[in-house]
Amino acid sequence: MTEASISLDQDQFSCLVCLDLLKDPVTIPCGHSFCMVCINDCWDENDQRRIYSCPQCRETFTPRPVLHRNNMLAEVMEKLKKTELQAAGPEDVECDFCTGRKLKAIKSCLMCQASFCETHLKPHYEVPGLKKHKLIKASSHLQEKICSQHGKVIKIYCRTDQNCICYLCMLHEHKGHDTVPAGEEISKKQVRTKKYIFHLVHTVCQLFEQRAAEAAISELSQVRELIRDQEKAELSRAKGFLDKLEQEIADLKRRDTDLEQLSHTEDHIHFLQRFQSLCVSSGSEESPMISVNQHLTFDGVTKSLSDLKERLEKLCTEEFNKIPPQGKWSSLVSIFLLTIIDFLKSQMLFVSDFFQLTLDPNTAHHSLHLSEMNRVVTNRRGVQPYSDHPERFDHWFQVLCKDSVCGRCYWEVELSNGSYVFISVSYKGISRKGEGYDCGFGCNTWSWSLECFATLSFWHNNIETEIPELPHYRIGVYVDHSAGTLSFYRVSNRMTLLHRVHTTFTQPLYAGLWVDSGSTSGGLKNHKT
Repeated sequence: MTEASISLDQDQFSCLVCLDLLKDPVTIPCGHSFCMVCINDCWDENDQRRIYSCPQCRETFTPRPVLHRNNMLAEVMEKLKKTELQAAGPEDVECDFCTGRKLKAIKSCLMCQASFCETHLKPHYEVPGLKKHKLIKASSHLQEKICSQHGKVIKIYCRTDQNCICYLCMLHEHKGHDTVPAGEEISKKQVRTKKYIFHLVHTVCQLFEQRAAEAAISELSQVRELIRDQEKAELSRAKGFLDKLEQEIADLKRRDTDLEQLSHTEDHIHFLQRFQSLCVSSGSEESPMISVNQHLTFDGVTKSLSDLKERLEKLCTEEFNKIPPQGKWSSLVSIFLLTIIDFLKSQMLFVSDFFQLTLDPNTAHHSLHLSEMNRVVTNRRGVQPYSDHPERFDHWFQVLCKDSVCGRCYWEVELSNGSYVFISVSYKGISRKGEGYDCGFGCNTWSWSLECFATLSFWHNNIETEIPELPHYRIGVYVDHSAGTLSFYRVSNRMTLLHRVHTTFTQPLYAGLWVDSGSTSGGLKNHKT
């Protein structure tokens, strides 16, 4: 009761100088109280006159009174602060019954069409007639909750007309319509809203992933140029060595001919004179040393990849920070977006190491011809000079790569115009002999395959999944072995996801190709972590 009465009379405890509740209160000789800081500031201005007055009653004091904290009044201030009602802020609903300073409303009454602070709400809890009124959380939109036609509270939702109505509307204008309590409709729409939010989150995940993939492919084209330039430099150096060798071989042949002719001469003086000149080499007496650089330097490539990784990480962070707090619909969405960033950062790592993805001649069908260091395969319809090998496919036009693709690995396959090819990954234990489905890529549980011809289809366990995308001459394949992810992309000036599989890989995977008669597939380019 004491605290309640204090809260009603709080204006009596305001400082006349700052007009706020007393802080560190002091009482001067005339009996009036002020904040210690406020009264000291006032009296400091009168130090030269040495006459000090009360700001309220103007009574003067000489000398300057010594101020002491009023402990009893300070305790009252502490209690008053605990029970003080909060004034309404710019975004709060104001109490309709407060005069002067408007306090924050805590409830709104649909019957009274008004909002109340804690003090003015008490009659609704104490007066019998007011106890029956419908109280809701303080709202500034009370008029929207009252039927404009009948003046009754809107509690019903008409599904037929898709609007909110009162019970009189239901009995007349909306008679016979599909109507439900508003609360029931809210529950139904909340379920739909959650599903829609989940769909949006999934879409955002895909967009972030595709954007990162496109950025990576764009940057990787520059990396490929670096590799091509280095390859050209090495080929040019090798050509120089070959030219030098050919020149020396020609010189040796000429000297050999001259020596052969000289050996048959009977002119001893001529023999001795010519022999000395022919035995002196025009160049080095030793064969030229040709060093083959087996470990090409990739310093430029490494730097480009490092720059790419940093830019993608920065892109992910900046895009996430651009989303305003109200745009991160819920904690669930925030977690999803953070997961996206972690996922994208993990995708950046797949370009950090390079290795050669080459086809294994011991697995190639007899009709398949391998070229360009076993990186291009062509079905020539004729039998190739391969030896019999237990790992060779003897019926299906298939070939596997030598190295497994454990970890995270990305490679591209270039197809010739009109080729009919299956781009695949398979366990090494796939059967090799016979025409059964246990040998064909995509026809069993241990291989996965993308069919590329006039249309695109994905095959696994002999089940076809049609892909509503047009074929392309360059296909990218991405494998994350530990995550159980296999993705196929159409690669051009941008990267388009064609199909993705989520599964559990229990063995190392090997890239493979099925190539129809007359088709060519190759240009295998690989990046692996």
